[in-house]
Amino acid sequence: MKIYQLGHITDKKAALKALNVESGGVDIMAKKMELLHFFIKDLKTPAANILKQDALSIGAELAVPGGVILCEKPTYDCILMGTRKHMEILSKKELPQPFGLKTVARELKKFLSTKNYPVQIMGVINANDDSFFSGSRFKAEDAIREIKEMIDKGAGIIDVGAVSSRPGADEVSAEEELSRIQPICDIIKAEKLYEEATFSVDSYTPIVVEYALKSGFTLINDITGASADALIQLAVKYDARLCIMHMKGTPKTMQKDPHYEDVMVEVSDFFEARIEKCEALGLERKNIILDVGIGFGKTLEHNLTLIRNMAHFKVFGCELLVGASRKSMIHKISTSTPEQRLPGTLAIHLKAVENGASIVRCHDVAEHQQALAVLRAML
Repeated sequence: MKIYQLGHITDKKAALKALNVESGGVDIMAKKMELLHFFIKDLKTPAANILKQDALSIGAELAVPGGVILCEKPTYDCILMGTRKHMEILSKKELPQPFGLKTVARELKKFLSTKNYPVQIMGVINANDDSFFSGSRFKAEDAIREIKEMIDKGAGIIDVGAVSSRPGADEVSAEEELSRIQPICDIIKAEKLYEEATFSVDSYTPIVVEYALKSGFTLINDITGASADALIQLAVKYDARLCIMHMKGTPKTMQKDPHYEDVMVEVSDFFEARIEKCEALGLERKNIILDVGIGFGKTLEHNLTLIRNMAHFKVFGCELLVGASRKSMIHKISTSTPEQRLPGTLAIHLKAVENGASIVRCHDVAEHQQALAVLRAML
């Protein structure tokens, strides 16, 4: 007999079927193979003591600070850990319990019902001359040539913008923005390139967004996070999808000492409020994409926290977009220019995909296509 330790198994049901486990046991065993962790913030002390005992009784665990059993404070932060099967049991077991445990049970049910989406690559085209990475700057015919190459290399989505959103960037008039992007939109429409890929307009200017939507674009990439009703209404009018990005401040001010009490809680609350707003204006949840906004009003640690815990945002039922391509957070880890940051970009994006991201916004389509193919093979 020989024994060896297995690495992470992504498709647990497939692994069990390959072992010829009887069909009735596959679902049961797969739930026991997936270990989940949940951070519970400000859980009432009586609830923590009840949940601790209930978790232990089924083989799960609740990590709590010292002093919980003596009720020294009214609330505590905790980490709940266990298999998917454990969480299913607790999501039912805590429903009748007091002290906020009913809410814990309901939230667990939401996390247990999240869905996965196929991964797509979004190529970046900038129709301006001041974006932080010079390799993404194109105009008219050059942009179209690059778009066609990106599609050939595996990009399913092309994101076209005409205004830089780099830290400290100046605002541009609507007329200037439209004049930059209009020639690209016109060629896309004339050549019906929207039949070969999904086109996204990276703008929060209504006149620009509508021009793009009339040209065959079907996605609005809104870095202001659905702050303007007009963009939501345009998405509804043209049956387009809307990507809601979180940003603290504006591009001009966002990196001036950004602060969060808890970045996960604040970004999650932001998405919840904006999704509610979109739905109230008639935009269905299936047409909403979420982007945590890497580098938009965040420190390095904020960015890393969001990437590590990206799976949390799947609870909203929307596709998740990650866009860290060649950004300065890589420089803060390993000194580099934008031109030298492809390896760091791939590392971040692959980890984000492992953690639930399904749209990867990048400058280097071919390299990402290869990296994602290898990742799929390993998983």
